[in-house]
Amino acid sequence: MTSSFVPPAPSGTTAFPTLRTPSGELPADAPAWNPQRPSSMPHHRYRPAHDRVALPLADRTWPGRRVERAPLWVPVDLRDGNQALAEPMDTTRKRRFFDLLVAMGFKEIEVGYPSASRTDFDFVRHLAESGAVPDDVTISVFTPARTDLIDRTVESVEGLPRTLIHLYTATAPVWRDVVLGRSRAEVHTLIREAATHLMRRAGERPGADIRFEFSPEVFNLTEPDFVLEICDGLTELWEASPDRPVIHNLPATVEIATPDVYADQIEYMHRHLARRDSVILSVHPHNDRGTGVACAELAVLAGAQRVEGCLFGNGERTGNVDLVTLALNLYAQGVDPMIDFSDIDAVRDVVEHCNRLPVHPRHPYGGDLVHTAFSGTHQDAIAKGMALHTERAAASGVSPGDAPWEVPYLPIDPGDIGRTYEEVIRINSQSGKGGIAHLLRTHHGLDLPRAMRPDFSRTVQHVTDGTGRELSHKELWELFRTTYLTPAHDGTLTLDSWTASETGPGEHEFICELRTGGRVRTCRGTGNSPQAALADALRSAGVPVEVLGCTQHSTATGPGSPAVAYAECRVDGVTRWGAGRDTSALAASVQAVMAAVNRTGAQTR
Repeated sequence: MTSSFVPPAPSGTTAFPTLRTPSGELPADAPAWNPQRPSSMPHHRYRPAHDRVALPLADRTWPGRRVERAPLWVPVDLRDGNQALAEPMDTTRKRRFFDLLVAMGFKEIEVGYPSASRTDFDFVRHLAESGAVPDDVTISVFTPARTDLIDRTVESVEGLPRTLIHLYTATAPVWRDVVLGRSRAEVHTLIREAATHLMRRAGERPGADIRFEFSPEVFNLTEPDFVLEICDGLTELWEASPDRPVIHNLPATVEIATPDVYADQIEYMHRHLARRDSVILSVHPHNDRGTGVACAELAVLAGAQRVEGCLFGNGERTGNVDLVTLALNLYAQGVDPMIDFSDIDAVRDVVEHCNRLPVHPRHPYGGDLVHTAFSGTHQDAIAKGMALHTERAAASGVSPGDAPWEVPYLPIDPGDIGRTYEEVIRINSQSGKGGIAHLLRTHHGLDLPRAMRPDFSRTVQHVTDGTGRELSHKELWELFRTTYLTPAHDGTLTLDSWTASETGPGEHEFICELRTGGRVRTCRGTGNSPQAALADALRSAGVPVEVLGCTQHSTATGPGSPAVAYAECRVDGVTRWGAGRDTSALAASVQAVMAAVNRTGAQTR
C-alpha cells in the first residue's frame, strides 16, 4: 500500500520554493495574538483609491436604505460578454442566447457592437429583418464616439422599431493621458461632437424610436465634477424629458475600491445630476476585486435605477457583474426580480453552450453544488428544516411550495428554480446520520429510528472512507439492504416456517422451524408480543436473545404497501440492529429480529 504522506521540508525551506514565506520583523504595534509577518510583495507600487480619485460625499444616505423593487436589468452578454470570449458567438449562438433573454423577461438587451465586426453587424440586421424582437423589447447597440463608427451603428439598426444607441468614451485621467492623448477639455469636445452627430443621424430616421445612452468609461477613476459636466451637457443636448429620458451609465470599468466608495460616487451623481427626472441612472460594475455584485447592490441603494451585466458574470478579466446573482439575491429577500429563473439549469445550459465556458459548480444559485450538503451537521439541519417545513405547510393548509421558506443553509427553496431535492443532500465520508436518514426516507420510504442512525452512519463512513467517493441514494439503499435486511435470510439461523398467534390478552405464542447448521428443529416460545415470543423460542434453542426494541411503519399509503420493521437485539452481550421488509408488518418484524440476531454472530447451543 502506498502512502500519500509528504515529509516536512528541511528547516529554513518550504515545499514550494517559488514562494517567499513572509519573514519580516513583526510590526511594533502588532498584538500578541497576530504572528503574521511583513511579506516581500511590492505593495508600495500601488496607490489606494482615495489617492487616485476625489471622493466628495461625506453625508451619504444610502446605508440606511433598502431595495424593495428590482432595477431595470440590461444583459450585455451579446456585446460586452461576447467581446470577452476566446471564440465569439456566431449568429446561431447569438440568436439562441437572445431568445433565452427574451423568454426570461428582459426588456432591454444590448445585442452587439455593430461597427466592430461583420458578425455583430449581421446579427443586428438579422434581428431587424427576422421579426425576432417582441414589441416591448428595446434593442441596444454600442458605439465609440467616432463619427464613422456612429454611422455604421445607425445603419445597423435600420428597421428596428425601438433602439437605444450607447455612446462611450474613456474619461479617466490615466486613459486621457495614455490612451487618448487628449486634455480634459479636448475629451469633452470629442464627446459633445460625437453626441451631436449621433443626434443628427438619428433625426434622419423620422418615425423611428431611437433613444440615447452615454457611458463615461472608467467613471470610477474620473473626477466627479468632470463626469457631471459631461452628463449634464448631454442631457441638455439630447433634449431629455421625463417621457423620453437619456441614460447615463456609470461603469466601474476596472474595480479599484471597496463597494462603499462606488456607492458614494453613484449617490453623488444621483444627487447632483441636472434634470434628474429626465435621466435614468445606470451602473455597469466589473468584478476585478471580486465585489462586483456588492458594488451593484450598493449602487442601487445609492440611486441607480438600471444595472448592466451578464448572466453568471462573463466578461473581460474577472467579468461583468452577475445578473443571476443580483436578481436572486433580491428574490431571497422577498423582492420580485421580474425575471424568470424557474428552470435555472436550462438557463445555465444555454449560457455554457453559447459562451463555451463552464459555470463553476459553486457559482451562487446556478452551480451544480450550491444546494448540496456533504457535511453531517449541515445535512442534519437541512433534513430537520425540510421536515418541519412540510409539517408547517400541512398545518397551514397550503402546499410546501407556497409556504414561507425557512430551512437552515438554504437561502431559497431549490424547487423554486427548478432544482430537485435529490441533490440537496449527498453522501460521502464527511456525511452524517441525519443526511443518510433523509435520503433513505425521501427516496426509499425508510424512517430509521434515531438510535439506529449512528450504526448505519458508521457503516456508510467505512465504505466512503475506503472508496474515497460519494454514494448515490440507490447505492445507499443497497448498502442498507445488504447490511440489515439480507442477514434475516442468509445468516446462520433462518426460519423455514413459523406461525404467531395471540393466545390471550397480552399473550402471544410463536412456533417455528429453525434451521441452523444444516439441521432443522421445532421451537416454541411465549411472550407479551410476537417479537418477545420469537425471542423466547430462540432461547429454547440455546440462543440467549433479548429484543431491546422493535418499531415498524408503512413505506407508502394504500393496501398492499410494504412495511419496514427495525429491531435492536442483544445476544451474549453483543448488540446489533436488523431490519425486515414485507407486505405484512408482523412478517417484517420477525425478519428484523432474525437479521439482528444473525448480525451478532449467534449460534445455537
